[in-house]
Amino acid sequence: MDIQKRIEELALTLPECPVPLAAYVPATRFGDTIVVSGQLPSVKGNFSAYCGTVPSELTVEKATEAARICLLNNIAAAMTQLQHGETLRLVQMQGFVQSASDFHEQPAVLNGASELAVQILGENGKHARTAVGVGALPKNAAVEISCTFQAVPEQVQFAGRMNWIEGNNG
Repeated sequence: MDIQKRIEELALTLPECPVPLAAYVPATRFGDTIVVSGQLPSVKGNFSAYCGTVPSELTVEKATEAARICLLNNIAAAMTQLQHGETLRLVQMQGFVQSASDFHEQPAVLNGASELAVQILGENGKHARTAVGVGALPKNAAVEISCTFQAVPEQVQFAGRMNWIEGNNG
């Protein structure tokens, strides 16, 4: 599966791997497991359009958009850890939504990221998830998401004599 190609087909852009805000790395790998640090809804280093408490300062719709951006940033960071011939399988997503005290729809916000994961990764995008409301997030961001991925071999399918189709998950 060509993740970059699938993202382009969805009329999205895979960002550059986000630069850490402090003393940590964007992603680390051990064995076939890739753990990505919490990602904010940063677009080219700017996340000012996605700041504030949901829903009092930022709408649920805007927060859902922020969650989608967080996922793209997670994928960008995870892809820096892939080796040739590998693709990603999303194992777990941990999502945090800066929430007003009476807001209880954090799962709805994170569905933006969960649904996008399946659109991009297909079956490899189905995952376990945690959705938590919090009082504050770094830089006043409305959403922060951290993902755990598995690096899996890209499947190669035989499509007839002398005709291999690479990277097709069928």
